[in-house]
Amino acid sequence: MTARPAPRRLPHTLLATHSALAADLLRWVLRRGPHGVGDGDVPVAYAPAQSATMYGLFGAAVVETTALALLIPWPLAHALTLAVDLWGCFLVLALHASCVVRPHVVGADGSLRLRHGALLDVRLPAAAVAAVRADRRYPDGGLAVPAADGTADLAVGGTTTVRVELTGPLPYARPLGRAAEARAFRFHAEDAAAAVAALRAAAPRTGPARDGTDDGAERIHTEP
Repeated sequence: MTARPAPRRLPHTLLATHSALAADLLRWVLRRGPHGVGDGDVPVAYAPAQSATMYGLFGAAVVETTALALLIPWPLAHALTLAVDLWGCFLVLALHASCVVRPHVVGADGSLRLRHGALLDVRLPAAAVAAVRADRRYPDGGLAVPAADGTADLAVGGTTTVRVELTGPLPYARPLGRAAEARAFRFHAEDAAAAVAALRAAAPRTGPARDGTDDGAERIHTEP
């Protein structure tokens, strides 16, 4: 029986996540390049699909923070509201920055690392990847929550563009450490064709075939 990853304790997870978000925001501001991408690895961007939404949320948070700072006259309530609003501004901007500096990664050894900023990090060994294809979908489930058929979605901007079939069920940890298991992953890649090509090119010669049936052509579905 395959061992499942042990759920992490919530306080430690929240502290570690906020620390990682702060570090990612600093990396983004200083333009230090992507996190966790080694020599021969191929980064797969997904953050551009959410840029407009996240910047819009950040702008709204700044306006709200400024308005409440001017309107609330009571010192204690003013201080508490300001702290919460500033935290909200940080969270929105840091979440987006984290997604920018932590792209998905196609490893030089044929492995695949799926991420959603500092919230999610799923590693698929090369031997676990059976097939990959471009496949646009519009899922409505939660982040990395496995469906009844064992497929977990990492949607960005409401879409996924690449589907990865696995050779068997793979245990992983969802955001905040809850254990889960999936037989396939669908994720968003800004350039789905390039992501599929990189995965197929990096596939071990002795490993399972990854060609699928569409040779990289994108399939479009309107339902999850």
